[in-house]
Amino acid sequence: MEGGRARFSLHVAAAAAALVVVIGAEARAVYNNGQAEGLTFWAPNINVFRDPRWGRGQETPGEDPTMTGKYAAVFVRGVQGYGLAGAVNSTDLEASACCKHFTAYDLENWHGITRYVFDAKVTAQDLEDTYNPPFKSCVEDGHASGIMCSYNRVNGVPTCADYNLLSKTARQSWGFYGYITSDCDAVSIIHDAQGYAKTAEDAVADVLKAGMDVNCGGYVQDHGASALQQGKITEQDIDRALHNLFTVRMRLGLFNGDPRRNRYGNIGPDQVCTQEHQDLALEAAQDGIVLLKNDGGALPLSKSGVASLAVIGFNANNATRLLGNYFGPPCVTVTPLQVLQGYVKDTSFVAGCNSGACNVTTIPEAVQAASSADYVVLFMGLDQDQEREEVDRLDLTLPGQQQTLIQSVANAAKKPVVLVLLCGGPVDVSFAKTNPKIGAILWAGYPGEAGGIAIAQVLFGEHNPGGRLPVTWYPQDFTRVPMTDMRMRADPHTGYPGRTYRFYRGPTVFNFGYGLSYSKYSHRFVTKPPPMSNVAGLKALETTAGGMATYDVEAIGTEMCDRLKFPAVVRVQNHGPMDGKHPVLVFLRWPNATDGSGRPARQLIGFQSLHLRAMQTAHVEFEVSPCKHFSRATEDGRKVIDQGSHFVMVGEDEFEMSFMA
Repeated sequence: MEGGRARFSLHVAAAAAALVVVIGAEARAVYNNGQAEGLTFWAPNINVFRDPRWGRGQETPGEDPTMTGKYAAVFVRGVQGYGLAGAVNSTDLEASACCKHFTAYDLENWHGITRYVFDAKVTAQDLEDTYNPPFKSCVEDGHASGIMCSYNRVNGVPTCADYNLLSKTARQSWGFYGYITSDCDAVSIIHDAQGYAKTAEDAVADVLKAGMDVNCGGYVQDHGASALQQGKITEQDIDRALHNLFTVRMRLGLFNGDPRRNRYGNIGPDQVCTQEHQDLALEAAQDGIVLLKNDGGALPLSKSGVASLAVIGFNANNATRLLGNYFGPPCVTVTPLQVLQGYVKDTSFVAGCNSGACNVTTIPEAVQAASSADYVVLFMGLDQDQEREEVDRLDLTLPGQQQTLIQSVANAAKKPVVLVLLCGGPVDVSFAKTNPKIGAILWAGYPGEAGGIAIAQVLFGEHNPGGRLPVTWYPQDFTRVPMTDMRMRADPHTGYPGRTYRFYRGPTVFNFGYGLSYSKYSHRFVTKPPPMSNVAGLKALETTAGGMATYDVEAIGTEMCDRLKFPAVVRVQNHGPMDGKHPVLVFLRWPNATDGSGRPARQLIGFQSLHLRAMQTAHVEFEVSPCKHFSRATEDGRKVIDQGSHFVMVGEDEFEMSFMA
């Protein structure tokens, strides 16, 4: 089964952790009830959301490797029944998770360049600190039982035919224990589309000898026998693949007779769509909503103060659009319009556009509805015709006549309007950000079955929004950057601006990690460890490159790295006026990120959410590991720690750590 995530904000982590446990349980329940043929789920999608135009970015957690890696590990552990922490029972799987698409895959079809033929030119530096870390975390921390190799090539080699990637990196270096599958028909394209293999039999040999175990499609089945007869593969190659496949099936208990008598046999259909599970779906939807603008206290609305409401927009009355792509049947379906009609009796509705393309409009009717109502809420954004698998965007602005519709409605409304955006990828809404007649902007992603309820609760102050953006929102001008350019780091000599908040040097519409709340919060560190100077044994590991003293993390070793760890405790206060759940984001920054070393401007090193009552104060502790968090990737892919200052940041507060022998 192939699966995906609709969207993810930096705030939804806690609910997501509980949700993936539910996913594993409901998967086993459906299987136990005879309604599923297997228990292998081809999710999560953990490719870094590198380019804002990517059609499948909606399936991913976002652009940050640390966050994506954490999500990967939690997703896998929950689905596979391991629990979110502690020891792993590798012999029993509740269901099997598969981390995809390994690696550097984030292009569908851009100006005719398709994922089937794209050759991603990726540096060792970018592989080490951006593209591969989520997969490493998926294996080492999540203990995934499946990996999917991608369609694209990386530096000329199809990923499914790359021995260094599948066998040396995943299995030998990371300790992967499970099966490796191709993406569907990815073996055939190695010969048919890419021309990498000279014959069909060569393609079969390339992937099996690289370490792939199963072909999604019939290509290996069709050409495997002739490859064996021609001596291009051996029985040992086939046996190894079968061993990996059947081991996972055995770990799932598929050969243990009646599934109802096995370890997970007590999970039945009564555990599907329970009220507890539906409540979790609502919590995830609430936590994922990001308040991007709220001028003059436009939100929250008051139930008693809204006599009439105009709901306008093609995304207001379609429950399927809430789900994004790769979704199962929801437990309940309710649209934002239907929910809002329960809040305000006098609610009118005009779609305004025919779809996300917005090439057929009813702007006069929308203007009339807006001018007649006390308040106006617009539901705009994108849909699956604009962004999905095999479809990338060419522009970052709202499609068609959406901007004209929004501005016309805002000009006609009695009060500043509220704009709700349903979309997976970011959009350039600079016009709305600066327009005083648009009082508030909400981004809801594709929030799932309970999204309509969650949005209404935020609009009317029954939930205090706290989500943070998991991706940078770029201006339309960013589309001048070729989507095929895989470089993460900016190049000032050519004007290349870089990618993601870690390396991008250019204007933004909204920054990674941005998000407003109905409450005010403050943060400060209450523990500031002393400088790390005169560390025993470190001097002998010091090397100098480009006039800079560095320490190789591999040479430092696990034992010393563990000794260098320290706690950072943050005091967080909710200054009111509302209770709320609040994400605390801790970053590292370097004082000279543009010195040619390739260091990010800043890097997320930890995030936690906590619920605080109005005026409540709490402390949250983060473990800081210099070997993990202070290190950077060199051009040849090594991890090193630079001698000198490193700054740990939370909100407006920071402290300096001096690292030296």
